[in-house]
Amino acid sequence: MTKDILKPTRRTLLRGATALGAAGAIGSPLVLREARAQAAFNWKRFSGTTIDVLLVKNPRSDLMQAAEKEFTELTGIKVSAEQVPEQQQRQKAVIEFASGKPSFDVSGISLHVQKRMAAKGKWFEDLTPYIKDASLTSPDFNFDDFGAGPVAYARQADGSLDTIPFFVDYWMVYYNKELFAAKGVEYPKNMDEMATVAAKLHDPAKGIAGFVSRGLKNANVPVWASLLLGQGIETTSPEGKLLTDTPEAAWAGELYKKLNRDTGPAGQVGFNWNECQTTFMQGRAAMWLDGIGFATPLEDPTKSRIVGKVGYGITPPGPKAHHAGMFADGMGISRGSQKKQAAWLYLQFMTSKAQQIAMLKAGAGAPGRASAYLDTDTISQSKFGKQYFECLLGSAKVARAALPQIVPVTEFRDVFGVALTNALGGADVAAELKKATETFAPVLVKSEQG
Repeated sequence: MTKDILKPTRRTLLRGATALGAAGAIGSPLVLREARAQAAFNWKRFSGTTIDVLLVKNPRSDLMQAAEKEFTELTGIKVSAEQVPEQQQRQKAVIEFASGKPSFDVSGISLHVQKRMAAKGKWFEDLTPYIKDASLTSPDFNFDDFGAGPVAYARQADGSLDTIPFFVDYWMVYYNKELFAAKGVEYPKNMDEMATVAAKLHDPAKGIAGFVSRGLKNANVPVWASLLLGQGIETTSPEGKLLTDTPEAAWAGELYKKLNRDTGPAGQVGFNWNECQTTFMQGRAAMWLDGIGFATPLEDPTKSRIVGKVGYGITPPGPKAHHAGMFADGMGISRGSQKKQAAWLYLQFMTSKAQQIAMLKAGAGAPGRASAYLDTDTISQSKFGKQYFECLLGSAKVARAALPQIVPVTEFRDVFGVALTNALGGADVAAELKKATETFAPVLVKSEQG
């Protein structure tokens, strides 16, 4: 009996030979590389992992959190995501990345504010190796589907791609079609006409402002910068020279002041986008200049009083050019994360074709993927009408970065935000911009040297 137990069977010998053969094959570097290259992608590979995600509070983050259950069912990865208001989220990101041990594995950032800062501080992983790794990247991901413009916006100066540009925000004008029709007013044909139209629609006695936009310092700068694009220039030249103390910048500042001081709601100097959104969807403003990504609640009957009455207009042309201010958000994997590969699966899922279409369908903004705009069935079934999509596509054709791509963007917004706030209080626009330019110039020089 003992002899039978010790005697190897033919099946045992074959199994042992197979195991030895496999071990020998894996020991070969060439075969090892080929085996890895041919490894099948598996969504369940990191099942049981929990990842932490830092998001900005907005409609797109709502969509991501709503999709977490599906992601967990697909991957077995649990998600602990936190939405933080924009300004606080940026501060939190800066502090935690500076510590070298951020509490999150994935973070969203505003490319128009934090792109250069992220590169300088080495916040994120370069995603290029992940995209090229067939064992980590789903064959359905198709990174080439992301538009050239958004990808170029996300790519750093050294060629690395440390965030996926999942959202591009074009600034446009939301307008109340019912208020326009009641006064027999047409959509403004140019920026100067915006002020004329706003004055006609301004009716404080009925609690209606002709125009609303961000008045809160720092948050107000993109409004002014978007108007400046109508002069065919940005706040800085391609060489990095400030163009903020110029007749063109003063013109944009005067228009900003006129629109908000003369035809804005009471207390507008303290408004950020959320106060503007609330005012507009309550029917208390005729026009609102801001990003197209804030449309979702406007067509929600549980939140809005103007469902079906919202007009979506491309930012009117200025005296010298026609541009729509462009902003963008990206998502990246923290270099300090211990769960980078699981985090990459989260990024893939949340920036997939299906999720990008969901963003477009919900009116939460312009997706970075080109294929989303080709999904005619989804568009035709959307609660947003034809004009919304025409505005989105038309804005994309004339889009131009509204904020300078510099490291101290937050300081830029702080300094010039104070100038604009002072202007709303009655100060001279040109004098305020001159003072702000003189204050900020050495900050910019120092940042470039560092």
